[in-house]
Amino acid sequence: MSEYPSDIFNDTSQGWTAAGGNSQLMDVNLAYAPSVGHQVWLMVSGVLIMPIIPGIGLFYAGEARRKSAMSILWQSMAILGIIPFQWFFWGYSLTYAADASPFIGTLTNFGLRNVISAPVGYIPEILFSFFQCMFCIETIVIMIGGAFERCRLLPSMVYAFCWATIVYCPIACWTWNSNGWLFRLGALDFAGGGPVHIASGVGALAFSLVLGKRIEHKDKGKMPEYHAHSPVMIYIGTIFIWMGWFGFNGGSTLNATVRTSYVLVNTNLAAATGVMGWNALEYILYKGRFSVAGSCRGVMVGLVAITPAAGYVPVYFAAVIGFVSAVIVRGVDNWFNQFVGIDEGLMVFKNHAIGGTCGALMTGLFAANWVTALDGSSSASGWVDHHYVQLGYQLAEVCAIIGYTLIMSIILLYLINYIPGMKFRSEEHEEREGLDLHYLFNEGMGDHELFLVLKEAGFFEALAIKGQELLSESVSSTSKTEQSEEKKSA
Repeated sequence: MSEYPSDIFNDTSQGWTAAGGNSQLMDVNLAYAPSVGHQVWLMVSGVLIMPIIPGIGLFYAGEARRKSAMSILWQSMAILGIIPFQWFFWGYSLTYAADASPFIGTLTNFGLRNVISAPVGYIPEILFSFFQCMFCIETIVIMIGGAFERCRLLPSMVYAFCWATIVYCPIACWTWNSNGWLFRLGALDFAGGGPVHIASGVGALAFSLVLGKRIEHKDKGKMPEYHAHSPVMIYIGTIFIWMGWFGFNGGSTLNATVRTSYVLVNTNLAAATGVMGWNALEYILYKGRFSVAGSCRGVMVGLVAITPAAGYVPVYFAAVIGFVSAVIVRGVDNWFNQFVGIDEGLMVFKNHAIGGTCGALMTGLFAANWVTALDGSSSASGWVDHHYVQLGYQLAEVCAIIGYTLIMSIILLYLINYIPGMKFRSEEHEEREGLDLHYLFNEGMGDHELFLVLKEAGFFEALAIKGQELLSESVSSTSKTEQSEEKKSA
């Protein structure tokens, strides 16, 4: 193992500062020379995460109906603009400030003040901030899926900024800041089963609950099942997500060690067995048939479930986590919306909150100390090492994050909804005709735009009239033929 940069920074005779050092008086890179490989890997990992964001946008747009699919893509891009600013403004400080309380950080690093070259393990703090910013962006992109097809775009972005501040930052502080109460308790969360997936899934459920059901559901008195309008988009989005997850999980070691390689294998294997589990159940439910969209959902659940466990569990348990989680999520899919009565059609809660909960609890069961020790410094154990209390710590994490996220999300939604001009729910005619038509300028999802053009031109009315005429002619012709045959037989 290379020397920790902090060992050099602790030499007070060198004149290091809270920011790491005065770059005009010294070469701050010298401290990182022995560990430059770790720094390069974290740079690559942070960039690798980037494709996940448009991947989720494509995944959601393919799941939604054509008339509102482009709006989802707009939201994913807008969040890429809003959340990095939030993270720079105060998000990083509220999450990772060194003087944080057990529940929330301070504004010590407001505007990334003094976040430059001070060491976080083997990497400078500015790189750590960049890497963690990608986590916050992904969480918000996942959560915003709960508002699909019925939420005005501007209020949804205001909510995204506020939710990141009031929900994500405190939960991430609890979990990953060394002062956080879940961190001190001993809860294990390698790369975001709680702050990213459980929180985003529950946040999406709260969003759907407050917004209410889509118009079609109200009209029919129940929640009909819609098929994904573009499995191709879902497939492409899934490839982006799967690729990006190697940076998401692989970079969470904050180093480039044997443990990092092990994390990559665990991540890939859980995604693979997630596909297997989902397809196995669908083969039974669909009587010998499969689904492209379903296979992609299996990938998503496998990746979600392994996220809290990737750096803690042996590979054979990673395979179990992916398969079992996919079977559980697919098993509850058919009855969940009807039973709960919440219109959560993009499956954000099921894929992320239920999948993340499965992963968090199985982390407590399968965490093995020899896996964490692969980086030469970490230590964590679960039931397989006879550390039975660990499951209790994991359960405490799950319950705390679910409860806090649900309550704060609902409060925040109602507060913003009463701000003039910030009403969340779109108008009825906007929802029926599609959000793309009303909230985007001359943009829509291809064939649906053609449908609207033909509809406005009266094509379908003319087609219906012509069809009725042809039907009448056909009936008349048939009647004349029958009368002719009757006369001949007579």
